[in-house]
Amino acid sequence: MAEGSSSHYQVLRVSVTATDKEIKVAYRKAARKAHPDHGGEAEMFRRVTLAYETLIDPQRRAEYDRRYARGASGVSQPRPGDYTGTAAPGPSATTNVKRPQAQRNTAGDPPVYVPAFDDPNEVPLISAAEAAQQVHGLPRKRGIFGADARIQREMRTVQLISRQVLPAIPAARLINGLRSPSDNNHIDHAVLSGYRLALIGSMLLPKGAYAWDGNSLRHGGRSVAPPQLAHIVRHMQDLFPELNVTGWVVLHSPDGNLHEPVIDQYGKGQSSHNAVEVVNGAGLARGLKQFLSSGPAPNTVVVPVLARLLRGMH
Repeated sequence: MAEGSSSHYQVLRVSVTATDKEIKVAYRKAARKAHPDHGGEAEMFRRVTLAYETLIDPQRRAEYDRRYARGASGVSQPRPGDYTGTAAPGPSATTNVKRPQAQRNTAGDPPVYVPAFDDPNEVPLISAAEAAQQVHGLPRKRGIFGADARIQREMRTVQLISRQVLPAIPAARLINGLRSPSDNNHIDHAVLSGYRLALIGSMLLPKGAYAWDGNSLRHGGRSVAPPQLAHIVRHMQDLFPELNVTGWVVLHSPDGNLHEPVIDQYGKGQSSHNAVEVVNGAGLARGLKQFLSSGPAPNTVVVPVLARLLRGMH
């Protein structure tokens, strides 16, 4: 079997006899290197992701191997929403060649599904109707004590994201009620857009001034413990190396004022492992829109990632 220069095996730098474990390890390494947020190229990142999705699925891998053995090219056609780049002019190019313009931000564009649902070579992991929903699941009652308070604050977060973030980014998908992959705790909310994922916890606290230094939240000289998201963010980053994963804790005030409580951010940057931002409602709306819209292909719904997240819903 002669390998072409663009085969899925060569993209991941594994042999044609590689095990699933070897493919997963190679994919994590290649995805981190190729991710646009880490200095890589969007086109190479797309190829790495496609190679992994093909080789990790036994049926798709077998079909690919049959085509591969027949000498079919491993190069796939660009999918809608993919960045294909512009080749630099060669030595024979004229001096009047127009320089490519900076890419337009696509966050407000209609969603593009990768892989496409009308691709005859793909077996959809979820239905097109399910993928088209912007909100999945609802806060669930957990435990006996304090359930009403939890539902109240989580519903406020759902309403805030639904009203102020989702309309601005049509491809964003809000998933409520996830179980943490690192322990038996819960993730209140997750927002996926393109190749960025935000995990969100919520608190309902009295109005006033709070201070957040990246490690502790303080109010009136005492410490207030926010939801412990940092370890969950790190675990989710390991599970989804193709994504840029962050954590947010939103503080709601009793009267619904999005600018309360006031949160004084200080000491940021002292610790390089800070993975969580603590913000009020206005800060969450502003920060989420900036984070999600500035990622690669923000108008893309990555169907395999969404399907995996939906499997973790309660």
